[in-house]
Amino acid sequence: MAVDSVKVEISVVLGKSVIPMHQLLRMGRGAVIELDAKQADEVWILANGQPVARGDIVIQGEKICVSVTRTLAAAA
Repeated sequence: MAVDSVKVEISVVLGKSVIPMHQLLRMGRGAVIELDAKQADEVWILANGQPVARGDIVIQGEKICVSVTRTLAAAA
């Protein structure tokens, strides 16, 4: 199998929030959910749901990017 045919799902976690289901169901488009993170906090970068790195959010024009600041050691 060639490396370029391996699929990896990448996710970036900005923060977390706990809200009641009934409140979530009432939210409409454009609703704002407050997260437990601050603007300067690093984000988690996940590969297939597993943390692999930390990073910073970077805004370049109209694009939002993630700059990898450190990789995490693989679990043994």
